[in-house]
Amino acid sequence: MKVEEFVDPYLGQSWGSLGARVLTSGNQVSVTLGYPAAGLQADLAVQLAAFLEVNTVDLQLNFAVSGGSGFGQVKHIVLVSSGKGGVGKSTTAVNLALALDAEGAKVGLLDADIYGPSQGMMLGVAEGQRPNIKDGKHFEPIRAHGLKAMSMSFVTTDKTPMVWRGPMASGALQQILGQTLWGDLDYLIVDMPPGTGDIQLTLSQKAPVSGAVIVTTPQDIALLDAMKGIEMFAKVDIPVLGIVENMSVHECPSCGHISHLFGADGGRRVAEDLSVPLLGQLPLAMSIREQADGGQPTVKVEPDSKISALYRDAARNMAAQLWGRKSPAAAGPTISMVDD
Repeated sequence: MKVEEFVDPYLGQSWGSLGARVLTSGNQVSVTLGYPAAGLQADLAVQLAAFLEVNTVDLQLNFAVSGGSGFGQVKHIVLVSSGKGGVGKSTTAVNLALALDAEGAKVGLLDADIYGPSQGMMLGVAEGQRPNIKDGKHFEPIRAHGLKAMSMSFVTTDKTPMVWRGPMASGALQQILGQTLWGDLDYLIVDMPPGTGDIQLTLSQKAPVSGAVIVTTPQDIALLDAMKGIEMFAKVDIPVLGIVENMSVHECPSCGHISHLFGADGGRRVAEDLSVPLLGQLPLAMSIREQADGGQPTVKVEPDSKISALYRDAARNMAAQLWGRKSPAAAGPTISMVDD
């Protein structure tokens, strides 16, 4: 068995066919993947040792983003969208961004919900804090929990609602996206407004978007709207990297009883019907909402919790799907042998 023949746990393809870079020296193996997976290193070392039929593997896992289609130094723009409001899209977006950061990527977060921006609150950015302006025309993103963040809430106040028609909102979003000094980013996560209106279409058509993630609940009406969102992205040739099913189960904190308050496995059924990956299933938990509302999202405040592990797994899966789309299947790995 060779390391390059190991099948990636998310993509079901060998690392060799995906173009992973491999360096071996005795039981030391260095692998460079096209998605960040720092949290998976220990598990992969065990799996790789079993695959190679050896006792142990000293695995060093590296990350190098590939096939970027973004702008400037931004490698990939990923839209986090939902067909309707109230499904936890913004909470999912911020935790996915923080999960990618925890896995080893350089990440930015753009709050594209012009009418109801919430990422400032979720990131704990102090009310009234404003981005610095450079050269009179460029915004410097605000740093929060390791992310570079930009939001309409950073340039307006709660008392100035956006009473704009669609073209005005779309123009404002393009300005924020293009005039922010994002610097070197592997992923720019964009928290989209709910629905399939002007802003979604404008950003989808005028920004170099690499892929989209659909957030839904198992509820039938939410699933119908999620399908509309998937169809919209198909029409503008943006690949859907997968579905995140939010509020999938509720576990009673007192007795541990599991309840499917909004139905069971609806997101999985839609994913199977439309042949898109199910990136993860997140529980309905009060702690997720309380932590996000308090400016301390779950992945940041409880990094070792089961819920954070679910977000990190979903983030790795999402980035892996992007790698799988960008990596030519015929490309082989670069393999170097080093004598002990």
